[in-house]
Amino acid sequence: MKVIFLKDVKGQAKKGEVKEVSEGYAQNFLFKQGLAAPASDGNVKSLAMQKASEQKKKDQEKQDAKNLGEKLKEITLTIKHKTGEGGRLFGSITTKQIAEELQKQKGIAIDKRKMQMEDPIKMIGSFTIPVKLHTEVSSTLQVHVVEE
Repeated sequence: MKVIFLKDVKGQAKKGEVKEVSEGYAQNFLFKQGLAAPASDGNVKSLAMQKASEQKKKDQEKQDAKNLGEKLKEITLTIKHKTGEGGRLFGSITTKQIAEELQKQKGIAIDKRKMQMEDPIKMIGSFTIPVKLHTEVSSTLQVHVVEE
């Protein structure tokens, strides 16, 4: 009996796969648990439409990330911070503060975890912060730290 898996089943199949299983296994376990549905023509067409819709959504997310990446490359974010001797900052500037300033100054909301900064900024100057917006899209953000 052919079935369409609605959820991942360990050792059998992943969600969305069409597979041949024994009729007893399908009737007594898969259907009762809501893990699979019979592979009728209507269900197969519905699955194909659902996959196409998901792919379209993923493509749109990727395109939005590319557009945001282009915007970020053009932005220079200026952050004012208290300093001590030799241009050293009191405290440091973290990705959280950069994300908040970006939201406040430019109206662009980016999750702080997407900024890939190894160490917090502790000096006055200009810095390039890599930002991973999507699995396939990365960009950079220029941050200029000045004395308050």
